[in-house]
Amino acid sequence: MIKMKELLLKYGCNPNQKPSRVYRNEGELPIEVLNGNPGYINLLDALNGWQLVSELKRATGHCAATSFKHVSPAGAAVGLELSEVERKIYWVDDLGELSPLACAYARARGADRMSSFGDFISLSDVCDVDTARLIKREVSDGVIAPGYEPEALEILKAKKKGNYNVIQIDSAYKPETVERKEVFGITFEQGRNDLVIDESMLDNIVTEQKELPQSAKIDLVLALITLKYTQSNSVCYAKGGQAIGIGAGQQSRVHCTRLAGQKADNWFLRQAPQVLNLPFKPEIKRADRDNAIDVYIGDEYMDLLVDGVWEQTFTKKPPVFTKEEKRAWLDNMKGVALGSDAFFPFGDNIERAKKSGVSYIAQPGGSIRDDHVIAACNRYGMTMCFTKIRLFHH
Repeated sequence: MIKMKELLLKYGCNPNQKPSRVYRNEGELPIEVLNGNPGYINLLDALNGWQLVSELKRATGHCAATSFKHVSPAGAAVGLELSEVERKIYWVDDLGELSPLACAYARARGADRMSSFGDFISLSDVCDVDTARLIKREVSDGVIAPGYEPEALEILKAKKKGNYNVIQIDSAYKPETVERKEVFGITFEQGRNDLVIDESMLDNIVTEQKELPQSAKIDLVLALITLKYTQSNSVCYAKGGQAIGIGAGQQSRVHCTRLAGQKADNWFLRQAPQVLNLPFKPEIKRADRDNAIDVYIGDEYMDLLVDGVWEQTFTKKPPVFTKEEKRAWLDNMKGVALGSDAFFPFGDNIERAKKSGVSYIAQPGGSIRDDHVIAACNRYGMTMCFTKIRLFHH
């Protein structure tokens, strides 16, 4: 790697915020820009994402990927094999067998494709050709990884007319134990959040139901690590080794639970036969398909299905996916894990979680209404762990 102490940027969060740079007072930057010219927000996403996937790899033993947008993950996943349905809803069923790392990114990108549009990607392992080919076809700002296979690097360097941001990070880099940032001319200082999240955090089960299979443990650990790097308040639904719904930056906990739950519902609704079999015109672009599906499964479906409009997207007019049909399909969603970055103050969060198939919960505990929350979990046969650890991130 080419070592340097500072990297000049085009501008900060907005074009009027100049000058802009990243630098270290002592030592050299642990990153090298192999291609492109990353911006301020790009690097925030890259460095937060790198921490997330590194921790996921250590905690689970699986390679990991995350899709970041505006300093919060839109998706995160480990490299488990994709089912046939997942291959279809993530638009990778034409790519043949994929490497574990490519599967991880397909999951991270595919969970919430609307939010992942124009993402910054973080990969826990050396980027291989399968992953590079997958990245090439998506609208994305850049990628960070500990290394790149030569052919993969050439694929990525050709993206965005040669301007795609490709960053290599030194995987051995260890930051200082104290971190600082400046707000309004005042320096804030705190100990870095080096908390290790693993399955031992799930030992304190407080509900009548004690069952917690290994798959659920992986999902809960994934949810908690994801929350560690998500703008608070935050809640994460996870299933099958991936985040399926992330709610970030909400002032109210239940609104966060609803937002993440709606995203998890959308992920499952995309697997319904009515959606899988939508008769798209062959020339429709991937992003336009994503937008159409989002409208079709939402409350504003007639915006898409009205005469004179549906013809632009479909070869024939799809039937309405009714509210009753959607609810019936969602009732099949089971075994979902849910993590929260702080305690649930009311049982209404559990009521909402139940609607999205949640069976396993990890949260800090410590509310004066913990007994109400536990009672709500017992009513639905959920397993809930108290971690006693808060994961606020700002």
